[in-house]
Amino acid sequence: MNDDNERQILAEGKYVRLVKCGRWEWAERTNCDCAAVIMPVTRERQVVFIEQYRHPFDAKVIELPAGLVGDIPGEDGEERLAAAKRELIEETGYASDDWRLLLEGPSSPGLTTECFTMYLASEAYRVGDGGGDGTEDIAVHLVPLEEAEAWLQAHRAAGTLVDPKVYTGLYFAMRC
Repeated sequence: MNDDNERQILAEGKYVRLVKCGRWEWAERTNCDCAAVIMPVTRERQVVFIEQYRHPFDAKVIELPAGLVGDIPGEDGEERLAAAKRELIEETGYASDDWRLLLEGPSSPGLTTECFTMYLASEAYRVGDGGGDGTEDIAVHLVPLEEAEAWLQAHRAAGTLVDPKVYTGLYFAMRC
């Protein structure tokens, strides 16, 4: 490897490291390498979306419930499905006994090494309040599955950002 292709750490924070190799620069998580994303559909065929403020965009974003795998101290070996179940309850107050792996892959392959695993949580039911872990301010939205695309379009028209993974989750939810 020549000098131009040596891996350099440009900056490192508590959770993220900026790396350069040749002409490429990317971000790496320092506390985990994977996120679990959940497409929850209730017994009444409602989709459970979340909405939260995201500092990088200085805006609220409609998303699917999600969280980092193994980011809790002492949980380094946490299974992805266990993290998904934990995050669904924590963020939305919903649980499910019917889980299906939908896909796995990179979240933004040109920018970060982070990958995500997406699950469908069918027949979801309420077990708590949700809203996050105390450091989060999460709003929970229940939307009939058949009205979800129109609901999202109305929110986008009003200026709310929508994470594209929402549409990926809807693709699978509409086929189940």
